Amino acid sequence: MVLDQVLKGTSIISEIKAAGIEFVVALPDIITSDGLLWPIDRDPDLTLVRISKEDEGISICAGLSFCDKRAILLMQNTGLLDSINSVRGTAVEYALPICMMVGLLGKEPSVQPKDSSRYGVRIVEPILDAMGVEHHLIEIPSSIKKIRPAIDHAYESSNPVVFLVGQRVEP
Repeated sequence: MVLDQVLKGTSIISEIKAAGIEFVVALPDIITSDGLLWPIDRDPDLTLVRISKEDEGISICAGLSFCDKRAILLMQNTGLLDSINSVRGTAVEYALPICMMVGLLGKEPSVQPKDSSRYGVRIVEPILDAMGVEHHLIEIPSSIKKIRPAIDHAYESSNPVVFLVGQRVEP
């Protein structure tokens, strides 16, 4: 990985904070833990809510949205796939602004998710497309600028959004 193409957790955290995120609902994720989860845990401006199941996180983010609080759910693509019915029922059918940052475990560098040799990576975007869920690939530093407008749009339109993190996030 070229040094200037490394995803920096500090940049992602700055963007989610600039978008008004106050709560980070999370499970450990090998792709985002070092660069996001552990620094978020130490950030006094963010409240970390630790969960044991991804669908639980969907419900917590939904509840916070009813209280006019902004949240983001951190998880791995395996967890997204495990909780797809909760995403469908809560985020899509009830049209709620559930924001999710999903680490793509096993995605090859510089390979589009749809072209990955990993089945669990390859099917994520088509599933989100079929559900009508907006999604963005966050893989190079310049893609981080998509985060704040997409979160704002999710809350303005009351629709879910998914950020697919395509490489390990560094602190």
